[in-house]
Amino acid sequence: MHTYIIVFSILINCIFFGNGAVMHKSFSHGHHEHNNLNQERESDGAYSPREPHYNDEGHHNSEFDHEAILGSTKEAEEYDHLPPEEAKRRLEILLTKMDISKDGFIDRNELKAWIMRSFRMLSEEEAIEKLEDADEDNDGKVSWSEYLSDTYGVNSDQDDSLRFHEESLHLISEDKEMWQAADKDHDGLLNETEFQAFSNPEEHPDMLPIILNQTLRNKDTDKDGAISFQEFVGDKGADLNKEALVSEKHKFDVEYDKDKDGKLMGQEILSWIVPSNEEIADEEVIHLFAHSDDDHDDLLSFQEVLDHHETFVGSEATDYGDHLHNIHQFNDEL
Repeated sequence: MHTYIIVFSILINCIFFGNGAVMHKSFSHGHHEHNNLNQERESDGAYSPREPHYNDEGHHNSEFDHEAILGSTKEAEEYDHLPPEEAKRRLEILLTKMDISKDGFIDRNELKAWIMRSFRMLSEEEAIEKLEDADEDNDGKVSWSEYLSDTYGVNSDQDDSLRFHEESLHLISEDKEMWQAADKDHDGLLNETEFQAFSNPEEHPDMLPIILNQTLRNKDTDKDGAISFQEFVGDKGADLNKEALVSEKHKFDVEYDKDKDGKLMGQEILSWIVPSNEEIADEEVIHLFAHSDDDHDDLLSFQEVLDHHETFVGSEATDYGDHLHNIHQFNDEL
């Protein structure tokens, strides 16, 4: 069972089965979460596409910065083992492509656009890897049975080994609902595009109604079509101390309940469950500028970025002979 699926199932279990109060937003989420995915942040909801930007102790996760610039987990791992001069050389190539205005500086809008592009690439990369892992017959598509085998280790959603695992059955049922929504040509198989929608539904607008319906089905205990504060915090609300409850209530009232009617509906629920890549990118821009804009002119010169290359892409000079890889040829998108 892959890490993504394990984390996804845990998060879904927490948010939908009421085993925990709302998960705290340490990043914003994440992808990328950035959800289920590989957790770039801990989100208040089920969907968070990537590795957390900050760990449980509040320490910054530098891997997030590297992936936000490189748009590839594999590339980020490779850069981690490059000597500084090689990392800088490659980073300078990226800067020429990031610099849309061709003025030798990276402004906040250019950096945000690049990060948003990276988020899309990260989601695509991860979905393709998962598809390849699950595609047992190597036909470029994944069947429902292949997905069940790869993810849950069972042959069908009626497998006898699941009969005592109510939560697994629930997750499989909701996976199947998402699967059928992603299967646009209704052939029972998910191609690469469809599998990306299934793997990262929070990034596909036509999948959001499924996320909303599943959230209401699992969290809306009084079935009024809305999420009250009690439903927001779940069963664990009774175990929270006063300070934690006040914090959650503030979050509910200020961050999510936009119309101030004391409940979450529609888009308000989605803003809770689904992280905003726009917000994540905005925060990453702020973080990178704070660490690298040495002259405080609200622009990043190429030299400032290169002077802080470890913040952007990371590198280490150790084990040079073992870890130096061939330089990748950047495609037109880069």
